[in-house]
Amino acid sequence: MQPTTTAFYDANTSTVSYVVHDPATRDAVIIDPVLDYDPLASQTSTESVDAILRHVRSEGLRVRWLLETHAHADHLSAARLLAQHLDAPIAIGERITEVQRTFKPVFGLGDEFATDGRQFDRLLRDNEVLAAGSIAVEILATPGHTVACVSFKIGDAVFTGDALFMHDYGTGRCDFPGGDADALYSSIHERLYRLPDDTRVFVGHDYQPGGRATRWETTIGESKRRNVQLRADTARADFVALRRARDAGLASPRLLYPSVQININGGRLPPADPHGTRLLRLPINRRSPTDDFGNPAR
Repeated sequence: MQPTTTAFYDANTSTVSYVVHDPATRDAVIIDPVLDYDPLASQTSTESVDAILRHVRSEGLRVRWLLETHAHADHLSAARLLAQHLDAPIAIGERITEVQRTFKPVFGLGDEFATDGRQFDRLLRDNEVLAAGSIAVEILATPGHTVACVSFKIGDAVFTGDALFMHDYGTGRCDFPGGDADALYSSIHERLYRLPDDTRVFVGHDYQPGGRATRWETTIGESKRRNVQLRADTARADFVALRRARDAGLASPRLLYPSVQININGGRLPPADPHGTRLLRLPINRRSPTDDFGNPAR
């Protein structure tokens, strides 16, 4: 019997989180959970977490692992919050340490911020199989969107995070620090596309191209035939040129700095100061530096 997958869609960030469970044993994993965040009020809330917890409890599930496909740049991770509720450990790809080293100076984090991945309970290696009770999770390294991206193969399904999206949207962007369109081509064309054609694909986001209804499931075969950016017959050079040109015109995700700052820290919010206030560090004018008054730097 194949595991059962239940999707939770967060319209504010177009993110899809998943609860995957074994119907026989009730063992489960949660993939890419969202902590709601209003950037104008700078306030977190738990609507998305509450929906997942209601499902877990109503189905009588035992959550064995909280899995992150990567350190997201568009939403805050709720893994640490869920860990408190469910007493479940958190796992992420082992190259998260490279992402931590990249962003530590961006946020001016001090010596107290470790870059060895200790903020997570398990760092996952390529090709290892993670035991989640009766569920076997095969780890597939799929870098390109970030260096640390992994996909999770569970039964006849693969959860691709931001590497491979619905076939009418394409693939993940590659313009963040450490991103690489050439690496993403290899991850998809030489790794994901070698899975059986009937492998179900569950994506990390859906942006509803053309205004269509939300969708988050396709197949490897459908992606190979119809993905608008990378089909089975797409040449590497053509994809890299297309991806780089598209990325050059994309705006930064609106939650980029809050998300990355919290997510590289295992989903922990900044510690409270003596007044009980939690403060985020937000770099200003990083892409286009200025002087102290906002004049473009020469």
